[in-house]
Amino acid sequence: MEVDTRLLRRLAVARGDEPADLVLAGGRVVNVFDGRVEELDVAVCEGMVVGLGRYQGRRRMELGGAYLCPGFIEGHLHIESTLLTPAELARVVAPRGTALVIADPHEIANVMGLAGVRAMIQASRGLPVRFLFNAPSCVPATGLETAGAELGPAAVAEMAGWEGILGLAEVMNFPAAVAGDPEVLAKISAFPGRPIDGHAPLLGGRALNAYLTAGPQSDHECTQPQEAAEKLARGMWLMIRQGTSAHDLAHLVPVVNRYSERRCLLVSDDRHPHTLAREGHLDDLLRRAVAASLDAVSALRMVTLNPARRFGLSGWGAVAPGYVADLVVVEDLEGFRVRKVFQAGRLVAEEGELVVEAGGGFDPAARHTMRIAALEPECFVLPLAGRRVRVIELVPGQLLTRQAVEDAPQDEGRLAADPARDLARLVVIERHTASGRVGQGLLRGLGLTTGALASSVAHDSHNLVAAAADDASLLTAARRVAEMGGGLCVARGEKVLAELPLPLAGLMSDRDLAAVLNQSEELRRAAARVCRLPEPFMALAFVCLPVIPELKLTDRGLVDVDAFRLVPLFLDA
Repeated sequence: MEVDTRLLRRLAVARGDEPADLVLAGGRVVNVFDGRVEELDVAVCEGMVVGLGRYQGRRRMELGGAYLCPGFIEGHLHIESTLLTPAELARVVAPRGTALVIADPHEIANVMGLAGVRAMIQASRGLPVRFLFNAPSCVPATGLETAGAELGPAAVAEMAGWEGILGLAEVMNFPAAVAGDPEVLAKISAFPGRPIDGHAPLLGGRALNAYLTAGPQSDHECTQPQEAAEKLARGMWLMIRQGTSAHDLAHLVPVVNRYSERRCLLVSDDRHPHTLAREGHLDDLLRRAVAASLDAVSALRMVTLNPARRFGLSGWGAVAPGYVADLVVVEDLEGFRVRKVFQAGRLVAEEGELVVEAGGGFDPAARHTMRIAALEPECFVLPLAGRRVRVIELVPGQLLTRQAVEDAPQDEGRLAADPARDLARLVVIERHTASGRVGQGLLRGLGLTTGALASSVAHDSHNLVAAAADDASLLTAARRVAEMGGGLCVARGEKVLAELPLPLAGLMSDRDLAAVLNQSEELRRAAARVCRLPEPFMALAFVCLPVIPELKLTDRGLVDVDAFRLVPLFLDA
């Protein structure tokens, strides 16, 4: 039996018989196993940590008393929600200390099916951040919407054999899982003994027991401490989320204690580019967790060892012999200012700048995916069919919505917006088959006083969603998104105020961060001229997701998520 020569060399270095490739000296090593901080040299050989103590090396780097930590691991992220390609995302987050991202590509899968997942995996190879994926489990998320693809049990089972696929991504159709739907259970059974992520907002009691019995093991949708505590007590991994729109960290940190800590992760889920640029990635979550009184080493475990253990990544998430030398040097354990980042022992970022080349490009098949029937004024005309209407009401800082009931705003017998009552027209236009289908409703919480917002980012089926204070602005914004091949738009009357093209599946830009930030800033300024909500596009993207309570809108109509069925807009029709 032939022994790996690289292993033999690592052993020689570990014993002190040969010099290491790299010795990181003069640093304070954070031990995520026992919580201590140790002043030790760290020897790296062939991309692995092989020893802690006193070592000689071909190259020696002094850390000057800075803290040496494991590379940060993102346990749940949708790359598409950053609006960036994997290569550009890596350029942004690698200098922030992110070493590994576990992504769920269900956004692009809802547009392009298996081809989209393949394209995402291919575009993620050879970058200064490692990307691993979970196979999308719910494409579409429900049968109450129209997606660009449908991935049944056979397609999900096929992905289980692909390189780069760890497990099964969030099982969002939790009512079907609880009820024992054969198709959902077949998808789960394709990943025996492998990670299966959950998605079960507000689920508890016997329904939670049934969901766990079906197979999901984690949840990133907790918003209340008691909900999180129950799920931890039943054995779930708790993913504490802090994204651009969903701000759950401060609410959930109190449930982290010396018993539950090892089952908790800090995750982003959905982060827009301006949040990444201005606040950071996992470094930002670490700062927030410590500011919320969480012990610094405990917080570090939640972005290193814990996600590695949750996803079965042996040899990741610690600075220890036999572990991959993905390492981060930070100035302190409060501000977590990143000074150096190593990927398998190779310096990839220093003082906030990438020092290696990152790849680029994306499958051209992702372009020209917007298939929309001609948009005319009559597409949005809805005669009144009653005096009272259901209204989707945003919940600040959360993805949950409430269901309200109001007197129907109208103009000459047709449904209209009513800015005085903060009631915006809301439409979802089917964009995959040019069916001409339009779901209509009303939305409160944007603070939309004039104009319209439109977007092809509309979770999870990514039809075209628009909110408007008047029909002329609605038509202008929706048409412009269709013309761009996808993107975000602010319009007023017949004038486009700002836009951000997203030509890759209608979800991602093909430009670099600087260009995206510039366009995003123009979009934000324009949005501030027409509405009061600070992050209106992120909120708008989630009013279409019919697996998060209470009331949502798809191209097929209003969805009562708790009842899991379509309901009429007019109550007294």
